[in-house]
Amino acid sequence: MNKQPSRIAVIGGGSWGTALTKMLCDHKAAGGKITDLYWWVRTPETADYIIHNHHNPNYISSVEIRSDIVTVTHDLEFVLKHSELIILAVPSAFLMDTLKSITPEMLQSHWIVSAIKGLVPHTRQIIADYLTTAFNVPADRLMVISGPCHAEEVASEKLSYLTIAGMNSDAVAYFASLLSSRYIRTILSDDITGTEYGAVLKNIYAVASGICHGLGFGDNFQAVLVSNAIREMERFLYAVKAHPREINHSAYLGDLLVTAYSQHSRNRTFGMMMGKGYTVQTAQLEMKMIAEGYYATKSLYELNQSQLKVEIPIAEAVYNILYKNSSARKEIDKLCDVLV
Repeated sequence: MNKQPSRIAVIGGGSWGTALTKMLCDHKAAGGKITDLYWWVRTPETADYIIHNHHNPNYISSVEIRSDIVTVTHDLEFVLKHSELIILAVPSAFLMDTLKSITPEMLQSHWIVSAIKGLVPHTRQIIADYLTTAFNVPADRLMVISGPCHAEEVASEKLSYLTIAGMNSDAVAYFASLLSSRYIRTILSDDITGTEYGAVLKNIYAVASGICHGLGFGDNFQAVLVSNAIREMERFLYAVKAHPREINHSAYLGDLLVTAYSQHSRNRTFGMMMGKGYTVQTAQLEMKMIAEGYYATKSLYELNQSQLKVEIPIAEAVYNILYKNSSARKEIDKLCDVLV
């Protein structure tokens, strides 16, 4: 890393975007390394509201956003022009639309960090691979933020650990220093591929956990489900890219546990609604938030069917429920016969 970027931007006005902006505001307010901080949100109405009322009206509204510390705007090209490092925190299903007016030249000198836990639906790629192929971003300029954590607890300053993964160890360490605080500790990793795919899979398994809860299964069964899920994740990650990773580390098992069990998990909530008989459309309308696991299930299933051929019975059961209109009870009963 020749020059440490000090002009930072967050792209996305959801829960994670809000929490990340709060963390970076805290760093800048404490006299840290950030000189300029930008926050892109989708609409001018949201930007104006945050500027004048100092909080996000739609997500984690209890968090104060100081407009004297961060520039809030809906102008993405302005943000890219004035920043050196950008953090992408939009749902994976909307990433292509968000970047539709952006050319590779606009990103040629940027460091990019993905806080997105999903696959790009149309290409079935993790975010790092998509940015490399679609925008020619060098692999060593890409990083990923993973858990285990929920935006709501980060925003309320409950002690949380974030995994920062990337190929450039100096860049990873520098970016981690921007987030580290009394309530944030960081874990550094070079397994960017495994970290991204692990975050995708844990959302699918959280949907499965929610479905089982909605069907009335108890804690005993959930323990079996999650222990099988982490082994399924390990098989899949090894097939994608062999790496000396420890699957029981926080970025993999820890992130799976918090997403499968927490009351803050939107994927678990979405799955619980499906287990109780909601349609996909009804569950999505009632939640008013994006459950990344819904989109990830289809992309990952298709990727596995066409290329990897890994045995992933839990993910396949979720796919059958969400996309083939199969009975949740029938699919989980079938799954019970293969869990060990």
